[in-house]
Parts: sequence; C-alpha cells; structure tokens
Amino acid sequence: MKFCSVCGSDGLEHRVPDGDSLLRIVCGACGTIHYQNPKVVVGCLPEWEDQVLLCRRAIEPRYGLWTLPAGFMELGETVEDGARRETVEEAGANIELQELLTVLSVVRVGQVHLFWRARMLDASLDPGTETLEARLFLEHEIPWDEIAFRTVRETLQHFFDCRRSGRFALHTGRIG
Repeated sequence: MKFCSVCGSDGLEHRVPDGDSLLRIVCGACGTIHYQNPKVVVGCLPEWEDQVLLCRRAIEPRYGLWTLPAGFMELGETVEDGARRETVEEAGANIELQELLTVLSVVRVGQVHLFWRARMLDASLDPGTETLEARLFLEHEIPWDEIAFRTVRETLQHFFDCRRSGRFALHTGRIG
C-alpha cells in the first residue's frame, strides 16, 4: 500500500495503533488505520455417484493442474452462494450443497479456504473460461501428483477417509 485510500496521502506508517496489539498500516495525515484481513476462498467437492468432480486449471497459478471448483468470495454473497457460483463458473455443474467439509487456514498467503460437499443433480458439465477440462474421477483415478493446491489435496483426502468410515465430519487445519 503506497497511498491512504481515505485522504490520498503517501504518509503511511507501519505501527501498533493505540489500543491495538498488532502492527498496522496507519495514515500519518488523517489517522486512518488500514486493516489487512485474510481473503476467503470458497468451493465444493461435487459428487456424482461414486465419482468426484475436478477441474483442470486454464489460469495461473498452477495452470494445467487439477483442482476442486473454488475461488475468491465476492462482496454481497454468502459463502454458500460463492461456492455455488464458482462451481457453475468453473465446471458448469448443477449442484446442491451439503455440509461444510473443510475449513483450512493458509496463513502464509492470508487466506481461509472453505469447501462443502455437494451433490451433483446430473452429470452434465460445461467448463468455463478458467477451466481446460472438467471431469469426474473415481478415487483410484485421482491424479494426486497433478493436484494444484495443498488445500484441495487435504480436502480430497479427508473426503475419501470420511467416505470409507461412513461418517462425514468437519475438518479444520492450518497450511503454511
């Protein structure tokens, strides 16, 4: 950040404001405290019969690798609406959200990833511009060496562990 978004001053300082305990960006001219908070990534793990849906990325980062349909939450939407929107945008899949499956903090990049289980209402797929290919996989077909993100790998592993046990539970964790 180079300029204050309130007054336009370039007099930004990194300091702990009075009454706070964390280092913040504070405008020396108008006193505005600029809080920097994590970004929220929302997505889902769509299921069709005994298969799961993955998308091959057509964008960086991780171009050409496989991921679950997910992306940054937008202002004005709920986390559930964001997960549905991303699934339509990336895979063109018609889904019904089920329970929240994973909440993963990616501390080093300031993100929180939330993934839901989702039931596909039919097997039709219509990948969007951010997806090279959308495809259903059986567990033994998952391209584990080509998974784009650790949060996706952890979500897939948790899902398959839960499916084998017959009991789905929320998994939380920290990555990085």
